[in-house]
Amino acid sequence: MNLMLMVAFLVITAAPVYAQIQQPGVDKLKADAKQVVKIISGDKVKAQTYCEMAKLSDQGVQERDVNKAQELSAKINELEDKLGPEYVALKSGLMDIDPDSQDGQEVSAILDALDTLCED
Repeated sequence: MNLMLMVAFLVITAAPVYAQIQQPGVDKLKADAKQVVKIISGDKVKAQTYCEMAKLSDQGVQERDVNKAQELSAKINELEDKLGPEYVALKSGLMDIDPDSQDGQEVSAILDALDTLCED
């Protein structure tokens, strides 16, 4: 019985420490997302590049021809590089977050500002 109590205590006390360790990564990701939005929004060429990339991405989702989809994906990768190292780093960081989690949804909401640049 004492062993069970000790394990429960360790789990309860370790959870907040684990959350604190994880939090700075998420906070940094959110700050990086805001920075990327600021950079792209403030640069007409990068904004146009982002919109072209978004359009190609939409086409890629609808494409049924595998070769054409791969071609679109390659073009998107080229355009992503033109958006700068901040965007590439952010994209890499997004791989580590669950898009359905609260943090994932918050980052997504920040990045939604980029889509408004592409509205006709």
